[in-house]
Amino acid sequence: MHIKTVEFVKSAAEFSQAPADGRPQLAIAGRSNVGKSTLINYLLGRRSLARTSAKPGHTRLLNFFLVNDTFYLVDLPGYGYAAVNRQTQGQWGPMVHDYLENHADLCALLLLMDLRREPGAEEVQLLAWLGEAGLPFFPVLTKIDKLKPQARAKKMALWRKQLREKEEFTGDLIPVSAHLKKGRDELWHKVEPLLQAVADEEPMEEV
Repeated sequence: MHIKTVEFVKSAAEFSQAPADGRPQLAIAGRSNVGKSTLINYLLGRRSLARTSAKPGHTRLLNFFLVNDTFYLVDLPGYGYAAVNRQTQGQWGPMVHDYLENHADLCALLLLMDLRREPGAEEVQLLAWLGEAGLPFFPVLTKIDKLKPQARAKKMALWRKQLREKEEFTGDLIPVSAHLKKGRDELWHKVEPLLQAVADEEPMEEV
């Protein structure tokens, strides 16, 4: 994808404040300190559009960026995924749960996970919920440049094995690194058809 323009539109503290103008939306979720801001900057070809922070949990709102005047990239808070479980919604916030479950223009979710770690209970829980909800999603492995190639390959194999054992996950994991210039084109190749499908469903309104 060729990124021509990117505009920060708004931050929303609740689902009702999210844009609903017919433009498709691509959400990005990940644990605190998973490298979400770095990935957003890499995907959009910008250096500091999304601010990186040494303090986990810096993002506390739904942040909307309008890309090429055609779709929104949505930065979700990085507290964890327990909000998809109604018994523990407070850990991630009702607004995120409502957004993922109800927004008509949401076309896909990029789920970011740190390659160096192992799948946690919250990752497995969210994967299961996404499967039940029918929302298209792409598991993205970050921090791959922190490992040497051999160790990276072993970790990738471990992630595939554990996720498929726990949730019968049959999709593929996408390794991404801004430092290694890896994964950006593959992600856009997978996401673009979904964005276009939503855009074709209804005419867009002016922001």
